[in-house]
Amino acid sequence: MTKAAMAGEHFAKLVQGQLERVQRMKDQGDFIDYDKLDKIIIGVCGGDGIGPVITAESQRVLEYLLADEVASGKVEFRVISGLTIENRVAAGKAIPDDVLEQIKQCHVLLKGPTTTPSAADPWPNIESANVAMRRELDLFANVRPVKVPEQGIDWTFFRENTEGSYTLGSYGIHVDEDLSFDFTVTTTQGTERIARLAYDYARKNRKNRVSVVTKANIIKATDGKFLNLCQKIGEEYPEITTDSWFIDIMTAKLVDEKRRTAFQVFILPNLYGDIITDEAAEFQGGVGTAGSANIGKRYAMFEAIHGSAPRMVQEGRADYADPCSMLRASVLLLQHIGFQNQADLLEKALDVCMYEEKKMKTTGRSDGCTCKEFGEYVMSTVERLNK
Repeated sequence: MTKAAMAGEHFAKLVQGQLERVQRMKDQGDFIDYDKLDKIIIGVCGGDGIGPVITAESQRVLEYLLADEVASGKVEFRVISGLTIENRVAAGKAIPDDVLEQIKQCHVLLKGPTTTPSAADPWPNIESANVAMRRELDLFANVRPVKVPEQGIDWTFFRENTEGSYTLGSYGIHVDEDLSFDFTVTTTQGTERIARLAYDYARKNRKNRVSVVTKANIIKATDGKFLNLCQKIGEEYPEITTDSWFIDIMTAKLVDEKRRTAFQVFILPNLYGDIITDEAAEFQGGVGTAGSANIGKRYAMFEAIHGSAPRMVQEGRADYADPCSMLRASVLLLQHIGFQNQADLLEKALDVCMYEEKKMKTTGRSDGCTCKEFGEYVMSTVERLNK
């Protein structure tokens, strides 16, 4: 078989897998209704590096806020171990089968950062746990809010989670020593659902502008399809203005003080959303201050947007890790499962602790407070605000 034929066979298998995924999307039902559940099960996965430290502290804060619901049996926390890089390498899978089964028994997941091996790492080349989890649980929407009131910034990003350049990122092919291919994917069903979720959010929150970010002038088939479908969905929301931007100029406009305050809601394919939300988080204080929601119709996962910081662990500084990103993700979790009052309390407490009072500050080192001390500060602030 020629090299071209082998590459074609490889690609054909990928196409068939994506056609099957399209059919599964067509067969999906409605979103889960948490109000109708007798019990909401919150899974807690620590992950790698500093993940177990910041996740455990966030769980402690959530249990404090949901103490009555836990006592009544309405909410249950389940700790799920095994999503470490060591276990994933041993299983040869991004998510070991037993861990995935435990996750699927929960309704929502609070997940710490996980390590994705790169070419320079000692670990084998296994797929990102995040990419695999978004695919396995069909968590198609990555929602990341960024707010800096004093600068007039109030942005909400809807990053498509299950397609684009990442979904087949581990399935590229080296044709020979001179030629390699990777693949990107856009489907009608995948694009329409992320677009409709973003426009519904804009309508419910009285936002009047949605910006679609692509590189459709160059990546014409996939990015062009994404843009066209978003614009078509936008026609169903006549009170909302839809505009389109290329990813390169958008990275510039977010730092343009005269233009950036006009943006409100963004819709982006996977790769561009990953890049632009890290840039946006810097305005809020860095990726350590930002959380994210990964939403599907049956499951939802909430996590920090930063990595596992293995160097902090190696240097014995894990206990000084900043839990704010996971606590911000916890706000989104509370909102998602219907506990808006608790979410509002936690969000206000974080604003007080991080930006207003600043009685304690995490620095990642012993000159700042520990993760646990900051968690105590947040809970005591919640108690003061709730009086």
